[in-house]
Amino acid sequence: MAKLSGKNVLVTGASTGIGAATAVRFAQEGANVAINYNRSQGEAEKVKAQALQAAPKGRYLTIKADVSKEDEVKQMFAAAISELGSLDVLVNNSGIQAASPSDELEMADFDRILNVNLRGAFMCAREALRHFLARGTKGVILFNSSVHEIIPKPLYVSYSISKGGMENLTKTLALEYASRGIRVNAVGPGAIITPINNAWINDPKKRGEVESHIPMGRAGESEEIASVFAFLASDDASYITGQTIFACGGLTLYPEFRTSWSS
Repeated sequence: MAKLSGKNVLVTGASTGIGAATAVRFAQEGANVAINYNRSQGEAEKVKAQALQAAPKGRYLTIKADVSKEDEVKQMFAAAISELGSLDVLVNNSGIQAASPSDELEMADFDRILNVNLRGAFMCAREALRHFLARGTKGVILFNSSVHEIIPKPLYVSYSISKGGMENLTKTLALEYASRGIRVNAVGPGAIITPINNAWINDPKKRGEVESHIPMGRAGESEEIASVFAFLASDDASYITGQTIFACGGLTLYPEFRTSWSS
């Protein structure tokens, strides 16, 4: 039996990359899925078509919303709930990044990244919490975090801060609502083949440099991250809350210590 049969799910930033793969995987697991996008309706509709092909009996819709804007977040939840009847799972996937030396970083760019990655994730989580509590039912909130919860990322300080904050957000919400039957967890991807990483994916030299730091020797696929989200959303993870599951090919294992140069 599908792990998420009959569950209603909202995935933010689901038009490409990990979000798209997660929306399709959840459809394969029997869920009805609201597919959020901000820029490209065409890409979101392609994801919807893939979900329908994977599971024709499911219900799917696309919803445009900028998760950094409170009014659009509220409208997105209202639309998803109206169409699906309720929500059981929220996957907070939306995220952006931009490179800049920290001493040259403009506050407008700093704020833009924090507003999407952290403030937006909180606002979506808050709306999900309100819905779960009003219904008096259990629920699941999942965050797409990063290995940069714990690994510094020079030139990307705002991104790293957003993911570090997401770790604490995950733990705080998990602790606060555990007694209400609401589980909150995160997935921490490593180097994944998605559009956000096009700067190195299509450059053999840069890709080789990236993959040389990964103990498993390769970048990950979006579908591999989607499978972790599907697990955490399911009853197979019923006793897990407040955790970040790192799916990173070993990047969090201090790979430069693969040889005993320190001894």
